[in-house]
Amino acid sequence: MRTLRWLVSAQRFCAAGRWMMGEPCKAQAPLVRMAHKAAANPPSFPRPTDPHSAMTPFEAEFAKQQKDKASFVQVLEVFCRADVRRRGHVEMIEAALKFMPYFGVEKDLEVYNKILDVFPKEVFIPKNFIQVLFLHYPRQQECAIKVLDQMETNGITPNKHTKYLLMQTFGKLNHPIKKYQRMMYWFPRFKHVNPYPVPEGIEADPITLSKYCLQRVADDKDAAITVYQLPSTEQCDDGTIKEHTHLVGIQSPDQVSLLAHHDTSFPVLVEGPFPLWLKKTCVHYYVLRAEPSACKVETEVDPERSLYYPIKLDMDLDRDLIDDYSFETEEVEEGPVYAMCMAGDEKLLIRWIQELQKTNPVLGEVPVLFRLSSAAQQLSLATKDNHSRQTEEDEIAERDETGQGDKENGQGNETGQEDKNGQGDRLRVKL
Repeated sequence: MRTLRWLVSAQRFCAAGRWMMGEPCKAQAPLVRMAHKAAANPPSFPRPTDPHSAMTPFEAEFAKQQKDKASFVQVLEVFCRADVRRRGHVEMIEAALKFMPYFGVEKDLEVYNKILDVFPKEVFIPKNFIQVLFLHYPRQQECAIKVLDQMETNGITPNKHTKYLLMQTFGKLNHPIKKYQRMMYWFPRFKHVNPYPVPEGIEADPITLSKYCLQRVADDKDAAITVYQLPSTEQCDDGTIKEHTHLVGIQSPDQVSLLAHHDTSFPVLVEGPFPLWLKKTCVHYYVLRAEPSACKVETEVDPERSLYYPIKLDMDLDRDLIDDYSFETEEVEEGPVYAMCMAGDEKLLIRWIQELQKTNPVLGEVPVLFRLSSAAQQLSLATKDNHSRQTEEDEIAERDETGQGDKENGQGNETGQEDKNGQGDRLRVKL
């Protein structure tokens, strides 16, 4: 037996001697090659995979449900009844927060309380001050803070039931309770801080939305809003259904007087569309304006006013002459704005100009230039036949090439397209 042990020891010693002398070990050669291969080709960043295949089981459960509040709450209740321990509750809550906008419940306080109810009760409550100091169950507390953060983002004020659920889950001394207390302190103070609140549900009605947006942009109490066309559907003789979009305009008495003093040798411009965000809804509006030199309003000068003897002298005695607190700003002279409108289709802009002629007769003598920033649009007025329209366009093109100007000697509708700085197609219409 002792001899057998000596033989085994001698075999191990010989194997160690061969390794020290540099003789390669066949069993370790593949490992060495694998190490060098890994060092030569470092791992790359993971490539994006298919979103459907990358879904967690909880996200897939939300994805296959009908997008309403009842289905959303049903998924949460099924998860709570499936296991008493609520294993995977953090992943379930994160998936629920992700799919709330798709179900339209991101502003429902009852649903947020249902999500907080997913946490198992009386499990994460700290037992001593050391657990409170070192953030007892940090992942669960951070998940609860995410729920409160999403409530804060959507402007949802928690109630007493929210506090009861947090205390039942994490106790009194924890970070979610601190977050709840800060929200209850600041939310009532900032609830009515906005002097121009946006009504709820205004996005459903395009006419009401257009009126509200135009009043905000105009900022003139004397401005009159006119609804030129209501959204409607019309069934044609061939069975097709034709939809009519809305057209709403606004104009103040001051704008009417400015347009009356417009120089008829200069055209008026219809520009747009300009975006306007109202919460999460983006709308577009158009303006009717002119160049700065087109409108010249003579102002009466006070005969007693003199540069040597000013009527009013503004002097800041608390500041020295060498102190200059002004900012270097570049003053850009802009032309007057005569009217604004919101239209569902750019083809309705011609009708808007025609309706403005009833209260502004000067538009019948001034050429209108459409400067639209979108893609090329075919804005043209109805003419007698295609041949006469093509003839008029050729005549306008020839006059522009010879430098004869933009003044028109005949009557009728005239169109001409030009491009400037890539802003899109323009259309000159004389109405």
